[in-house]
Amino acid sequence: MLSFDIRSLENHAAVVDEDLSADDPVWEEGDQTPIGAVHVSGRLSAAGPGRFYWHGRIDGEVALECSRCLADTTAHVSDETHLIFADIEDEETEDSDVYRLDPKDRDLDLRPALREEWLLAAPTFGLCRPDCQGLCPRCGADLNAGPHECSTSESDPRWDALRKLGHSQ
Repeated sequence: MLSFDIRSLENHAAVVDEDLSADDPVWEEGDQTPIGAVHVSGRLSAAGPGRFYWHGRIDGEVALECSRCLADTTAHVSDETHLIFADIEDEETEDSDVYRLDPKDRDLDLRPALREEWLLAAPTFGLCRPDCQGLCPRCGADLNAGPHECSTSESDPRWDALRKLGHSQ
């Protein structure tokens, strides 16, 4: 349960140790969605009239494409989050780090804010392994698979002017 009755939060904090499912409707098309559930743990408490504070952690795995060889890979996402939720009538809601609450709302749903934190924490680029060789610039073969038929002795003529400079010194 990642949605809380605001009135109950005014009396006592909520301790969270839940999973946000990978098929939850909070994820949007084009998001770097997690592989499996994202584990969410933390504490949500009142921080004054119409204000709430979340301190917690998100942990999960994300599917990526290796930026060198284009193979499928995964990365661990782990982030400590500190969030402020405040009534839209609060002057501090102009701050981009403050999540706005409608005073008519009876529930505070952490999922949209956690989705945003996940997207900020998830890496944009992945590597299948630290020593990934990538793809051959000539034929596109995966260089991690070992030697291939592509001739490496032929040089790109566009670099000839620079080679001449190197030999003249």
